[in-house]
Amino acid sequence: MSSLIVVNSQFDRVWPWSADHLHTLWKGQGPVQFVRLQPGDTRSIVELVAQPESVTRLVTLAVPVSEEELRAFSGLKEAVIGTNAYSAACPAELRSYLEHAQVNVYSHPTEGFWGQSVSEFGLAMTLCGLRRIPQTHREMIASPQVWEYEPPGGIGQPGLRGHQFGDNPNFTNGTVQGKRIRIVGAGNIASRYASFVRMLGADVAAWDPFASEPSFHRAGSRRELHLERLVEDAEIFVPMVPLTETTKGLIHSKLIRSLPAGCLVVLVTRAGICDMEALRERVLNDELSLAADVFDVEPLPLDDPLLGRHNVVHTPHNAGRTIQANHAWAEKLHEQFLPVPVYS
Repeated sequence: MSSLIVVNSQFDRVWPWSADHLHTLWKGQGPVQFVRLQPGDTRSIVELVAQPESVTRLVTLAVPVSEEELRAFSGLKEAVIGTNAYSAACPAELRSYLEHAQVNVYSHPTEGFWGQSVSEFGLAMTLCGLRRIPQTHREMIASPQVWEYEPPGGIGQPGLRGHQFGDNPNFTNGTVQGKRIRIVGAGNIASRYASFVRMLGADVAAWDPFASEPSFHRAGSRRELHLERLVEDAEIFVPMVPLTETTKGLIHSKLIRSLPAGCLVVLVTRAGICDMEALRERVLNDELSLAADVFDVEPLPLDDPLLGRHNVVHTPHNAGRTIQANHAWAEKLHEQFLPVPVYS
């Protein structure tokens, strides 16, 4: 058995820890040639190895590959042929050739590699939105006034600010426990998030017509069959599906207008699943609060009215990018390859 990994530096711009982790996983299994192509290096994969016919496992990451080059790898048994930096999916014409040559071709069946990272980030955004953590952090830097907890006139009154209370009572605030959290989705990300908030004591319901019944049971969420009903009593509303042709604009303006006043909306997958014009309008009118890692315009212009608002928590689209997600990206490919004893 001989293995070859070829990675273009363009791939490292997107997944800086994935290629090296895959290399580490393979090094304990036998000979591995690892080649990192720097900008300007136009060598073909055939030129990178002395005996291409001896290679049985091949992974290319953001490297141009042709059928003619693959023909030189006559002993190939398994392959990942990723020709762009964002995906390990093999181009259809190359997959057809390889499968005809009885080579097993692998790619990611799902985007589960960043499921844990995004779902944990979603929980963090939820907590930040409830407790105004980023806002009070910023206020502490700007002025000691944030430490002043006295109500107006120093006279305590029901429902007004009291000692050490930094939440905004006009929006969903306080603990996750007891909150009605309504989630769109029950997949890799949404089911994890649901389990987290359910563990903290939330009342969790989710809508996903494509998910199996066990997906809801494992996450501890009640299955809601009607999207229109899901939004009616939401204290925290979390659209958590990937952006596809089917989900684009799924959360339309009527649904957004149906959200109860004061609801916290958490966005960590893709903004395009929502009618962002309608969502922006309600947030800017102080009818909803927002905790978002994704937006309709990225990067957000510095004069965007969402930036710095008292009812908005914002981060620059980094929920899924952790070292652990990079490692999982590699592991989800690695685990598909045949066990090493098969070659002995």
